[in-house]
Amino acid sequence: MTTRADVTERAGSEPGSASSHKRRLLGALLSATVLVVMLLLSIAVGSKDIPLSTVVESLLRPSGEGDAYVVWDMRIPRTVVGLAIGVALGVAGALIQALTRNPLADPGILGVNAGASFFVALGVAVFGVTSVSGYMWFAFAGALVVTVAVYVIGSAGRGGADPVQLTLAGVALGAVLGGIVTAMVLLDPQAFDQMRNWNAGSLVGRGWNILFPVLPFLIIGVLLAIVAVSSLNAIALGDDLARSLGANITRTRILVIIAVTLLAGGATAIAGPIGFVGLMVPHIARWIVGPDQRWILAYTILLAPSLLLAADIVGRVVIRPGEFPVGIVTAFVGAPVLIVLVRRKKASGL
Repeated sequence: MTTRADVTERAGSEPGSASSHKRRLLGALLSATVLVVMLLLSIAVGSKDIPLSTVVESLLRPSGEGDAYVVWDMRIPRTVVGLAIGVALGVAGALIQALTRNPLADPGILGVNAGASFFVALGVAVFGVTSVSGYMWFAFAGALVVTVAVYVIGSAGRGGADPVQLTLAGVALGAVLGGIVTAMVLLDPQAFDQMRNWNAGSLVGRGWNILFPVLPFLIIGVLLAIVAVSSLNAIALGDDLARSLGANITRTRILVIIAVTLLAGGATAIAGPIGFVGLMVPHIARWIVGPDQRWILAYTILLAPSLLLAADIVGRVVIRPGEFPVGIVTAFVGAPVLIVLVRRKKASGL
């Protein structure tokens, strides 16, 4: 008799394959090493050219002045923010791809970005919000409200929540809200000037004061993802088989919806909408480790912030002393890589 544990075990590789397990552990170690390298590079490299020896000295002897100020008060907070946002977007992408059984889905499919942008636009138009700290709570509230609305719409009918209905509801609501935001911006471009910078997706100026209020929500989102991940292996086989294996589909979907809202909504609130991280990284992880959602989640937690930090580093140096927003760099790099990946059968199926 097939049990839920059997399905979870088989989702990864051939049963009892010790070599496959070792290969995955080695890959995880390599991914962790890449992440550490990206963290160090993010601290060492910036739009201002600071010698490596000076960076090291600043780390060892913080003085709060000159180059030490740049390292401790600008680069380190920015690096930690990039780490948190990368994890949040990657995990949110992995969850929504597993829930909808669509490897090309991303957090925006539930209207998170559209909801955040719409509420920020309301904040600018109605309350005169002009700062990133002001955008933050409007964006977070918008992500929460719109994602709940999408779930309610997608759950209408006898069959309850269905991945296809959720996808269609998210895309439709996102399109409507996106059109409204565009109209509002065109009617008063001067009032929305600051919002355009946020809407590009950027880590510039994001420090502890912006990260700390949202960080608890991101941590809760990751914990909910860990709780739900084992059930997602069963759901990947189809609702009927998942129920026969004892998976609580409704509970899992609710957990995933809440986690995606907290993670993607929080990340969007901090840095604005950043695309392709939540879409591409789980896709790459699935290509490397197979369909086991536990391994996909583990690899995503390591690879997603590596990608985001690498994109941020590139954005800092290509047009010195200016910078490209990280959202533009991820789109520029992510699009061709994703096209290559989706052509591989291993990466295209769930």
